[in-house]
Amino acid sequence: MQLADFDFDLPEALIAQLPPAVRGGSRLLHVEASGTLHDRRFGDLPALLRPNDLLVMNDTRVIKARLFGTKDSGGRVELLVERVTGEFDALAFIRASHAPKPGSRIHLSEGITLDVLARQDGLTQLRFSRPVLQALDQLGQLPLPPYIGHAPTADDEARYQTVYANEPGAVAAPTAGLHFDSAMLDALRDQGIRTAQVTLHVGAGTFLPVRVDNIADHKMHSERYTIPQATVDAICETRARGGRVVAVGTTSLRALEAAALAAAAQAGELHAGASETDIFITPGYRFQVVDALITNFHLPKSTLLMLVSAFAGVDTIRAAYAHAIAERYRFFSYGDAMFLEKRPPA
Repeated sequence: MQLADFDFDLPEALIAQLPPAVRGGSRLLHVEASGTLHDRRFGDLPALLRPNDLLVMNDTRVIKARLFGTKDSGGRVELLVERVTGEFDALAFIRASHAPKPGSRIHLSEGITLDVLARQDGLTQLRFSRPVLQALDQLGQLPLPPYIGHAPTADDEARYQTVYANEPGAVAAPTAGLHFDSAMLDALRDQGIRTAQVTLHVGAGTFLPVRVDNIADHKMHSERYTIPQATVDAICETRARGGRVVAVGTTSLRALEAAALAAAAQAGELHAGASETDIFITPGYRFQVVDALITNFHLPKSTLLMLVSAFAGVDTIRAAYAHAIAERYRFFSYGDAMFLEKRPPA
């Protein structure tokens, strides 16, 4: 398929700049496997789930990944940490009039320095003079997506984070999870719906545009994920009881499907562990684990739009997005949500 197949016109006014007044106060577009659409509220989610269903959530925590400093020459530098690779090491995108060279040093406030080690695939390898997460927590700024026009506030620091965030490392939120509050999670448990966790640290590459016309030529950025044994066990039990595996967000789905592909390559069953994935899910992909997906509305021409088109069907997603625009749904990270049922295989 061509990149143009995943384009659509989105009025700028529909790009949500702020979260809803209360967490969970968003709208929810229910998309049946048949393509039938229902306008609902996110609070209606329990009615769309069944006892024995399993919600799989990404428990990554967004870190304050944006930093500002100066080079040895005094020139200003803006950094976006893409991935923490060790206690003192990280990969980052760097914006500067002239990129700092390997062997040079970047100076932050509070006496913290970064040694420039190497460049690789558009990223710069850095070594911090203090533990990376400590330095980011002390000096960093929340990395709001580029389509949000305001500087991060204290409210953003709370709302651009899921209530179940636990493992620090993401530079973008797993936004489908932003809709859940503690009361909703309690109500789901009371209904017999279980939850399980995976961890996939969302990288800044999630916002990189697709630059090729033939989407088969696109190379995905790599992200690290972890699937606990308890989650594998919960999936097996859910299958045995006739329940559905419902991914909360595309990141949870990518982790589960990547693990399933790895298992299939070894002629084995889904197993726990940590790995890297650059899985690129496009129409024609056969999903192995996930039966339903909770997700936000995605950018035109994005890999995430291709993923949901693979899950629910290209024509179904086109119709759903056209409906959402006509009905003035709010788009992207702080926007409204969709509940997608998986399209049956052809």
